[in-house]
Amino acid sequence: MRPQITVLDAGGQYCHLIARKVRDLGVYAEVAPSETPASELAGRKGVIISGGPSSVYDPGSPTIDPRLLHSGIPVLGICYGQQLMAHILGGRVEKGDRGEYGFAQLDLTRSDGLSKGGTLFKGIAGRQQVWMSHRDAVQSPPPGFDVLGSTATCTVAAMASPQRGLYAVQFHPEVAHTLCGGQVLTNFVFGACGCVKDWDPAGQVQSVEDHIRAVAKDRNIFFFVSGGVDSTVAYTLCLRALGPERVHGTYVDTGLMREGETDFVRANFAALGARAFAVEDAARQFLGALASAVNPEDKRHLIGEEFVRVQQRILESEHFLDGHWILGQGTIYPDTIESGGTAKADLIKTHHNRVAGIQKLIDEGRIIEPLASFYKDEVRAIGRQLNVAPALLDRHPFPGPGLAIRCLCTTSDARVEKLSEGWLLPVQTVGVQGDSRTYRAVLAIEDFPDSEEEAPSLINKMDLINRVVVEVWTAEKLRNMQAVPGYLTAERLDRLRRADAVVRRLSAASGFDQMVWQFPVVLMPFGTPERPDSVVLRPIDSVDGMTASVVRMPKELLAAMVRELSAIPGVAGVFYDLTNKPPATIEWE
Repeated sequence: MRPQITVLDAGGQYCHLIARKVRDLGVYAEVAPSETPASELAGRKGVIISGGPSSVYDPGSPTIDPRLLHSGIPVLGICYGQQLMAHILGGRVEKGDRGEYGFAQLDLTRSDGLSKGGTLFKGIAGRQQVWMSHRDAVQSPPPGFDVLGSTATCTVAAMASPQRGLYAVQFHPEVAHTLCGGQVLTNFVFGACGCVKDWDPAGQVQSVEDHIRAVAKDRNIFFFVSGGVDSTVAYTLCLRALGPERVHGTYVDTGLMREGETDFVRANFAALGARAFAVEDAARQFLGALASAVNPEDKRHLIGEEFVRVQQRILESEHFLDGHWILGQGTIYPDTIESGGTAKADLIKTHHNRVAGIQKLIDEGRIIEPLASFYKDEVRAIGRQLNVAPALLDRHPFPGPGLAIRCLCTTSDARVEKLSEGWLLPVQTVGVQGDSRTYRAVLAIEDFPDSEEEAPSLINKMDLINRVVVEVWTAEKLRNMQAVPGYLTAERLDRLRRADAVVRRLSAASGFDQMVWQFPVVLMPFGTPERPDSVVLRPIDSVDGMTASVVRMPKELLAAMVRELSAIPGVAGVFYDLTNKPPATIEWE
């Protein structure tokens, strides 16, 4: 199928999200390398240049064929794409005084970017909430460009040369938190480009099943399932495509699971019609390998490699390596994107299904990932089409590495540091700022802010942090607390498991779990020698996991949680994460 829109990948974490948003409009889109020659793009009705972590002045930074900008094909530059368009055409790009990550307010200065009867900001008026993730910015647009909008820290937040069909925005219209983003993309795709609808995302089940049969051929498929939405839907697709006799599944209990998880998975997979399903108890193996791990990337690599060892042992013991079997996985797009899976993307975090051992299986052609082109909301839509039970389909996402990445570890005994903005905790977490990975400190403030803008503004002005939390309850004064050396021990994992169970039970009973997309509960090694850990609550709303915003729970529910969490032995404090994604990732590691 010939794409009407091509998205050029400049390394942005949201590159494939742009293509998916265009497909959601009913227009077929593909992703291609940013350096794709203009001659290969002939016939496209439009091209979009993605964001990316580079600076246009960096040696080897992503670029495009300059002829594209003179081809007559409408082009939309997003974030780095805007900067690159400006740079190539004679504008001026500079590093800003400070970064702009998360929510921003866009003031439209002009809205007459007309081309072929369309307007980039048609139907959009007044101040608009948009989503930013950048440090560099266009300071002066190229000759012939109109400035269409600005924010408090970005004077050129949108620009256009409609006579040439060239448009650009510094913000990200593809993410859900840019409220006018869907209209901006609609205006470009249908107004500027003149596209027609030719794509039905709901009709993909048959083509995915055909793909499974084509890849599997006469081979059977073996799945290591997690019980989450992704692996469940992928497994169900394979069951439908090949039949239950040709699809085997094993659930590996790593010892990093939630309370009651193994029994839940066993019961629900039986209901799916799985005839060859087993549970492998590998808790001792995983906890042994992780006994001294502290760094989050080390944890993910170790977990991934242990999965490979377990897989290899099971595959060999059951004769699954005789050439008649391939490995199935529920990998979805964000897994590959955030792991640097696109050509120019920065590594945000290594997913357990993209470590070296798994990559070797991929290289050998012994793997199938039916959902690798889909996002979480699309996976759920496919699941509904397959009549997967809501008990499985509507579960909150849960990370493959399990509680290991929600149980932070440290060798430090450093104390908090008092700053004018709050307390700098001796704990570091993973963030994503300007499409790049950061590993920075956490700032704790003492009260919930009145405005949603306070936490982002603190992060934007402080280079040493990527996350803000509020102190909800502590057993001691915050100034007397410190990092407490701690590892992935059975005791700490049980503490986190118990805290997670409390939060899930109270969230479900109150109905709050239906108001959030995901609710990670984190254990951080911060407290006192007698109470060595603190619990962090992280309820967020999202569509696909690529961006996320904080959700405030009712005061009565929070008070009930604090009462039960503070009674757990070893818990010294309860904190509430106020940070959107970006600049912080959803998980702390």
